[in-house]
Amino acid sequence: MPEVDSAEPETLSWDLEPGNVIERKQLHVKFGGRTQGGIGPSARTPNVMIFTDPIAGEKHGYYDGWMSDGLFHYSGEGQAGDQRMLSGNASILNHRAEGRALRVFEGARGHVTYLGEFTVEGWYEADAPETGDGPLRKVIVFRLRPLDTPAKEPGTKLGRLLASQVDICVEIDIEQHETEKSFVEPHREPYEAERRESALVQQFSDYLRSKGYRVSRHRILPDGETRPLLTDLYVPDLGLLVEAKGSVTRENMRMAIGQLADYNRFVNASYTGVLVPSKPREDLLQLFRSLDQAVIWPQGKGFKCSDARLLPQP
Repeated sequence: MPEVDSAEPETLSWDLEPGNVIERKQLHVKFGGRTQGGIGPSARTPNVMIFTDPIAGEKHGYYDGWMSDGLFHYSGEGQAGDQRMLSGNASILNHRAEGRALRVFEGARGHVTYLGEFTVEGWYEADAPETGDGPLRKVIVFRLRPLDTPAKEPGTKLGRLLASQVDICVEIDIEQHETEKSFVEPHREPYEAERRESALVQQFSDYLRSKGYRVSRHRILPDGETRPLLTDLYVPDLGLLVEAKGSVTRENMRMAIGQLADYNRFVNASYTGVLVPSKPREDLLQLFRSLDQAVIWPQGKGFKCSDARLLPQP
């Protein structure tokens, strides 16, 4: 979208204060910049204007807003494929070197609210879906420090979670139905396989409780990450960490191996295993035995485990 031109070259200095509301069209008439899109570097005035809609963004895995580090986190532009440090994204990163002020607005169309002037403190990469709920890709997220407005408390679901989690790995209630995808792709409905996994975890949890075992799960936030990892099930009395899969394909079983290895760097469970809806074929059982991992599946009124030490047998 081309930049809006005014009838005369703009000579006025910046006169908006944090909290001021202005029609976006008039903003660009006065200060230049693109009339659409999230990032609008101006060719006529020394400003880069960026626009954010936290409520709409959160539904699609974009968590623009204040975070617990006292900075405003802003997702870059690029609707398909991995985002790159080009065009508008580069104009944010290089705003100081180019002598431009970074101006942040809440809202994307119609009337927008000026949040203030910011400066870039750095950036990181996160996972988020392509526009239109497409496949996951890497997005650029800028950390912006406010220059003329105080930092505010986190307002997004992710921001509040990051502010509340002190330790890298915390044990949480099994009934806390958070998933990794609920933070990365919150707008997407669960796939059928994911619904089967959830039902299987609930069934196994009920079985364990009937035998007197306590069940829980973990939320993990590794250093430098901004999206939590969520385990499916943990049995403290057995020291058993469980990942559930909705089918016994080789692809799913391999994925479970990787997830368990990832999670157990932080949980340090004595045993790890995959929970599946039926007994896998022998070669897959051998794969898990070779890794000293268990396989668990429903059998009769209970569950069967490839490692007889772990579960009371039905």
